[in-house]
Amino acid sequence: MSNEKYEQTMMFKVKNDENIKAEDVLSHVYDALLEKGYNPINQLVGYLLSGDPAYITNHNNARYMIRKLERDELLEELVRKYLGR
Repeated sequence: MSNEKYEQTMMFKVKNDENIKAEDVLSHVYDALLEKGYNPINQLVGYLLSGDPAYITNHNNARYMIRKLERDELLEELVRKYLGR
């Protein structure tokens, strides 16, 4: 048996079964945090670094929505937008 398959880089992609777009979730959560008087950037960074949903308000179901996506999906969207790709 060959070890050839173990020498190749594996691809991993998280599947989003509900077809929720990270861009839409981030915008919704940003708006909800702003409406409640929080600094949305600080709160989102706190959530992304810690995984603690307490950084996100329940207002307008923002906490529920952000937990529908994996943090890596959110980070991927942020990097894509930042790099313009």
